[in-house]
Amino acid sequence: MTPFQVDHQHARPLVEQIVDQFIARIGDKSLRAGSRLPSIRGFAAEYHVSKFTVVEAYDRLVALGYVQSRRGSGFFVASRLEAHTHSPVRREPPLRRCVDSLWLLRQDALTTDNDIVKPGCGWLPADWMPQAELEKALRDLTRRSNPRLTAYGEPFGYRPLRQQLCVRLAELEIEAQPEQIVLTHGAMQALDLIARYFVDEGDAVLVDDPGFFNVFANQKLNGARLYGVPRTANGPDVVVLEKLLAEHKPKLFITNSVLHNPTGTSLNRATAHRCLQLAEKYDLTIVEDDIYSDFQTGPGERFAALDQLHRVIYIGSFSKTLSANLRVGFIAADPKRAQDLCDLKLLTGLSTSEASERVIHAMLTEGAYRKHMERVRTRLKQAADVALPRLESLGFEFWAQPTGGMFAYAKLPGIADAAPLAQAALGEGLMLGPGVLFCPDNGPSPWLRFNMAHMQHERAWHWLAKVAAGEQLAAL
Repeated sequence: MTPFQVDHQHARPLVEQIVDQFIARIGDKSLRAGSRLPSIRGFAAEYHVSKFTVVEAYDRLVALGYVQSRRGSGFFVASRLEAHTHSPVRREPPLRRCVDSLWLLRQDALTTDNDIVKPGCGWLPADWMPQAELEKALRDLTRRSNPRLTAYGEPFGYRPLRQQLCVRLAELEIEAQPEQIVLTHGAMQALDLIARYFVDEGDAVLVDDPGFFNVFANQKLNGARLYGVPRTANGPDVVVLEKLLAEHKPKLFITNSVLHNPTGTSLNRATAHRCLQLAEKYDLTIVEDDIYSDFQTGPGERFAALDQLHRVIYIGSFSKTLSANLRVGFIAADPKRAQDLCDLKLLTGLSTSEASERVIHAMLTEGAYRKHMERVRTRLKQAADVALPRLESLGFEFWAQPTGGMFAYAKLPGIADAAPLAQAALGEGLMLGPGVLFCPDNGPSPWLRFNMAHMQHERAWHWLAKVAAGEQLAAL
């Protein structure tokens, strides 16, 4: 079989490149009905892509009807090609686009099992959260007679909380009125509403590279074609950004500005200004995902503060800082977009939980949240002051020096793909964050995300030390 052309530097995702070439070969009969596709492991090794990328490509071919999966035998060209090739092209089932993200979520990512150590996870330890203060706020809420607790919430969300969020945004130099804020079930609902509003099937969307895997999955679910904008220590690579804008005319660029996930870096002013100039030139909307805002201690610019919600839609959340269970996030946008997004929220989910929003409002206005975040920032700095030098002593190299927050992105020399390492770690009761999950094209990556708040377990350090010494590599 003629070799495939897999271009790791091309903006088109690797999965799409592989799928298109298989379809072309099946169409011209280079691959005939009943032919066996290369094994997942063999294809991944030959073309230097991750096994996750090959799995997703093969799954897409199965979903489109070109390939059949035979349990225990592999993947084969479908036997009824004649009927298939004369039938309309079927839209790919959306969940097939989310294989890599689902992989992480299925690997105990959301488990409460205390036996699993999670240096690669994306949240704070449970014992860092203000349990007593949250319980008090819930008790206070239930002691008051309030018929609203049995009714749907307001379309935009609980107004006193939106008013309080305007005060908090003003501290970041972002001016907004309550009518410009839509409360959501966390940041992911906010991103989903924005994708539904802006993105049609096949539209280009820009994302950080590396970036948050669930953002990639959500945009794929909504039919977007993803293109990664390389992240630098100071924010997006503006040279590559302009090339992508000129070539693909994307509708959105979704990015972390402050305490970027997974690198821990923050945007500087020069880069922010240049990105906004390009957004104006190419009619781009920037979606600023600022859910780590309250972890900030050092410098960092925000697009929304410079743009004042003209070309920027701002997203915030309390899931990472206060409670993932309460599911309270928000969108801040210009009045027209805020109203449209509120209408879309009504159509897709009616309202958000006013009870949760009242609890968050109480935590903000009674001072408990401020005190909690002061403690968290202190603990994170103390944890990072220990963990970062310790990682360096083992030989890890950092993507860039983190500016604070939870995350650091690091690699060991000599390891080309951290995914097998993460898979092996699961067998030892450790959950790592392999770089493949943070790459929009799902290509192999040597990088690992480390969460400073979860780096205090000696079991994790013992295992990492063995990896650094080469003791674990032979088994991969």
